[in-house]
Amino acid sequence: MLGDRWLTIGFVTVRGLITDWGGVLTTPLKEAITAWIEVDDIDAEVYKLVMKEWVSQAYAGDGVNPIHGLEDGSLSPAEFEFLLAERLRTRTGTPVPADGLLTRMFHAFEPVEPMYDALRRAKGAGVRTCLLSNSWGNTYPRELFTELFDAVVISSEVRLRKPDPAIFHHALELIGLPPEECAFVDDIEHNVRAAEELGITGVHYVDSVSTVARLEGLLGIPLG
Repeated sequence: MLGDRWLTIGFVTVRGLITDWGGVLTTPLKEAITAWIEVDDIDAEVYKLVMKEWVSQAYAGDGVNPIHGLEDGSLSPAEFEFLLAERLRTRTGTPVPADGLLTRMFHAFEPVEPMYDALRRAKGAGVRTCLLSNSWGNTYPRELFTELFDAVVISSEVRLRKPDPAIFHHALELIGLPPEECAFVDDIEHNVRAAEELGITGVHYVDSVSTVARLEGLLGIPLG
């Protein structure tokens, strides 16, 4: 246990760690998408236009669109694949197969081992850990969940999605800590800001080295 090694910021002790999955515990989304575009011969400019439209809608107020639906479980992965494939084309102008599209998109995801190691060390030292992930129909390494996390929140399973405050409150309730005693790691800055508005310490993930160093400072324990 941490004992007197808990780090206190002002009058608050940070003793909870909540983290995103894709792009934090995996290689960056951009790298996975780039690999998929090459393998499936996707017209990259068409994909970028569709994603710019959908992502903007998904994070604009209460806007509902395919990304929003996929993440909160109101749209099935198969339905999302159909809608996305309908908008895409290959570089030669042919249709993109919908079946298995999400699996192909994220096939190049690889684990970021320094982040996994940091989670194991944090949990082993008594830090309450929680996965908080907006799911895109991903195949998660569930066999590792017990050793990594005290709680798991996957958006499509709880019918909530980041940056909705309700999903953060749900994660906090599961690990039994108030927001001011927790840190949250995400590669999407919008989600980090949403957590900070609730009193959670936000950590915008850019790379594992800087993130692990930041978490060591917040938790007051070695994680590397």
